[in-house]
Amino acid sequence: MNNVTESPAVKIEIERLPVGNYLKEVTRGVGVMLGLGLLWALEIVRNSYFSMLDRMGVKPRRNRRASAFPPGEPKKRTIIQS
Repeated sequence: MNNVTESPAVKIEIERLPVGNYLKEVTRGVGVMLGLGLLWALEIVRNSYFSMLDRMGVKPRRNRRASAFPPGEPKKRTIIQS
């Protein structure tokens, strides 16, 4: 009843890393771990700061618009011939 065909076995060869490459990969992993830990810690500080502002009743400013192009005349630029 069970017609399962098995595929032929594939021989797997494991290649060893040289000591220098092994240490390089371990160092990279530790660096990534520390970077993510730093981001996590900064997120905790940010959340606690904003929750403190909420408890104090500080409202966000609404009168300032962010713009990449401020109003008014653009600066005059001089063209330098080379």
